[in-house]
Order: sequence, then structure tokens, then C-alpha cells
Amino acid sequence: MLSIWGTGLLTGLALIIAIGAQNAFVLRQGIRREHVGVVVALCIVSDALLILGGTAGIGALVSRFPVALDLLRWGGAAYLTWWAVRSFRSAFKPAALTAEAPRSRGSVVATTLALTYLNPHVYLDTVVLLGSLANQQENGTRWVFAAGAVVGSILWFCALGYGARALSGVLNSPRTWRVVDCIIGVVMLGLAIKLILG
Repeated sequence: MLSIWGTGLLTGLALIIAIGAQNAFVLRQGIRREHVGVVVALCIVSDALLILGGTAGIGALVSRFPVALDLLRWGGAAYLTWWAVRSFRSAFKPAALTAEAPRSRGSVVATTLALTYLNPHVYLDTVVLLGSLANQQENGTRWVFAAGAVVGSILWFCALGYGARALSGVLNSPRTWRVVDCIIGVVMLGLAIKLILG
């Protein structure tokens, strides 16, 4: 049982650690020390719901309706492109060197949910792939595997959000912000292109 749980944990971490739109946003909010708890909690709950849904068999349903993934792909690509442009503008305009106005909790919640649920890769990785791997476990241990993947998600988002918050004093300089915004812009644009090209 413990080895199955560990396999779920490592598989979940392997899929989630890759830098993506959601991780870049969690990092940014951590550095800004702004609504970090809300962002981390939303990411964890969303991941848990998607992992458990995939384990329950939603992955098979999603793979049968590719139109849903196409809609998510184009919507996600548009949103990621907008976010990339916003990040590049922030990095290269003089105002990037001054403190940004705090964002409202509602705005941060909406952005977190959009970056999570408008990304088709979230469904492919979390629902379809992890769900399939969980359902391949023998002796009815799929929920043990899924629990390991959920714990991996909890560990990662807590480490990313609160780690960035702890290091925000070191990272919160104009030069660092320009680098962070450029990296986020490149990542978002790269993900948008990858979605468009399929």
C-alpha cells in the first residue's frame, strides 16, 4: 500500500512541478505576498477534485468528447496570450519598477480559477493520465494511488506559494520583477503556442 501511495505521490509531483501558467501565478502571488493562502488553497482543492474525478472515471468521459477539449484549448490559448502580453508590458514599462496596486481577492480568485480550468493540459495530465494510472492499480488500490497524487499537490503548492513568500524580501527588487515577468510572459506565450499547435 505504501509503495502505491508513494508511486502516486511521485507521479503527481512529476506532472505538477513543470513550470506552467498556474505555477507561475502561484510564484508571482507568493513574491507579492498577496492572497497566498487563497491561491494555494484553490490550487490544491482544484487539483484534488480533478485527480479524484479522474480516478472515479471522468477521464474516460473527457476523452470521449474531444470537442470539450478543443473549446478549452482555444479559450486557454487566448487567455494565456493575453496574460503573456500583460507580463511583457509589465516587464518593459517604467511603471514595472514601482509597486503595483494590490489586487482584490476576487480578481486573484478569478485568475487562479481561469489559469487552472482553462488549461486543457490540466485535464489531460490530471484527469486523463493520473486517472488512467490510478485505475490500473491492482486490488482496488486506485484510491491509495490518488491519495498519494493529492498529497504531492498539497506539498508542491504549499512549498511554491509559501516558499516564494518567505523569499519575497530577496526576490522583490525591480530587476527580479523584470526577470520574473519576462519568464512568465515567455512561459505563457509558449504554452499558448503549444495549445494552438495541438
